[in-house]
Amino acid sequence: MKIRTILLSLCYLSVLSTFAQNKKFNQPLADSLAKWVKVDQIAASVPQGEYKNWTRERWDNFKDSVFNTHQRLLANIFKQYGYPGYDLVGKTGSNHFWLMVQHCDKHPDFQIQVLKAMKVEVDKNNADPKNFAYLTDRVNINTGKKQVYATQLTYNTKLCQAIPRPLADSANVNIRRRQVGLEPIEVYLNQMSRLHFEMNKEVYEKQGIHEPKIIPEPKADGKTS
Repeated sequence: MKIRTILLSLCYLSVLSTFAQNKKFNQPLADSLAKWVKVDQIAASVPQGEYKNWTRERWDNFKDSVFNTHQRLLANIFKQYGYPGYDLVGKTGSNHFWLMVQHCDKHPDFQIQVLKAMKVEVDKNNADPKNFAYLTDRVNINTGKKQVYATQLTYNTKLCQAIPRPLADSANVNIRRRQVGLEPIEVYLNQMSRLHFEMNKEVYEKQGIHEPKIIPEPKADGKTS
């Protein structure tokens, strides 16, 4: 009897293992994520079009509503599937899930849960290590810690210059960024400074600022230009 029980248990575990390894692509889920992320990106950007005429209070309420609604939807997906990797929703769908989790800042406990599950998928090449770096920094900032990869920024509005929020071991940040496939920090900061200027060009030009503050970038030999 004991041998039979052991054999049955082994068969059951084998079935579970096979099921886990053969997770089927879920097109309806990928489609839902694609639909939700469009709204997410409206809320995450500066007001455009009809939204430019809204009061600050109305816009803030809209953003909170979008992010909180999406958090509930994402939490249900996470409860059912865990972190949705490439095998379940494709690279684009997995990116959409991560991007919306990034904006669940009022739910840091949920972000922490997703981050832990995401690490497992990254180690299996089933999720993007760059996205993992961004979420790591987001979680750290939201929980009062210093970031690791310098992905989370603030801006010196007197110069129109992107600068990292509190960062641990800044001297070695480019080593860590390279390990997850991110560009050098100098390149990233300049990209974001330029983007920030374009998004707020009218305001900056009224202040007499006609271009962002750009810092030297490293050359191929590691030296700065």
